[in-house]
Amino acid sequence: MDKNEKKINFEWKKYIRLGSVIAGLFACLLFLFSNVFVVKENEYKVVRQFGEVVKIIEKPGLHLKIPFIQTVESLPKHQLTYDVEEAEINTKDKKRILIDNYAVWRIEDPKEMIANARTVVNAEAKMSEFIFSTVRSELGKLNYDEIINDEKSSRGSLNDKITNIVNNLLEQNHFGIKVVDVRIKRTDLPEANEKSVFTRMISERESKAQEYLSMGDAEKNRIVAETDRQVKEMLAKAEAQAETIRGHGEAEAAKLYNQAYSKDPKFYELYRTLQSYKKTIDGETVIILPFDSPYAKILMGETE
Repeated sequence: MDKNEKKINFEWKKYIRLGSVIAGLFACLLFLFSNVFVVKENEYKVVRQFGEVVKIIEKPGLHLKIPFIQTVESLPKHQLTYDVEEAEINTKDKKRILIDNYAVWRIEDPKEMIANARTVVNAEAKMSEFIFSTVRSELGKLNYDEIINDEKSSRGSLNDKITNIVNNLLEQNHFGIKVVDVRIKRTDLPEANEKSVFTRMISERESKAQEYLSMGDAEKNRIVAETDRQVKEMLAKAEAQAETIRGHGEAEAAKLYNQAYSKDPKFYELYRTLQSYKKTIDGETVIILPFDSPYAKILMGETE
């Protein structure tokens, strides 16, 4: 082997060693990075060793797991929304209604959640069971009108009550989750009952309207009767007052007549005679008087 061949072999060995070192470093880095994991702000990292939970990491940052022995899984730390499946319930007045609600919840204790519910799906299933049983129990204490009528509805306080009851049940069973809020989105009648209930509601409204009309007519009749009574009383009082005034007037007139008569009886007799002429004689009256009658004497100008 000449000098040039030795030099070439040396160069090849040097490159092979360098390549082996680089490959080794790359393998070490790859192995290292495959066992490094990142904990984000909105998640828990659950570290398992041979299937058993050995550590739960909450603080964000970089962490390392033991290769081939430990595995890592993520659980959400942020609030989650679960749409509870629509279901039928009976109200206090024996009406069936469809309830559609949802829940906002979060994982409070990942270790308890994994120990008793194992997965997020199972935790939601347990929470859904508690929500349905509580909603059925609480709405079963109310009449249908109290649930659907906005003025009478107590849904606001009812939602809070359901939330508290469900949280107590979850805590008693150590599921490690907490319900932030339960809300009833919709309350509907089953399709089979809807038409009959609407018909009954229309009938009730028409009956109520007729009742109001009857009450209005009765009130009208009462007011008319009261007004007629008051008018009759006023007319009777007016007539009585008129009779009193008329009586006073006639008495005063008689008094004046008496006074006038006592002062000049002849003049008063003349005046009364002329008044009687005015009432008894018109343009077509024919009067036949005896010669010695007072009328004839007066007409002929004869006076005593």
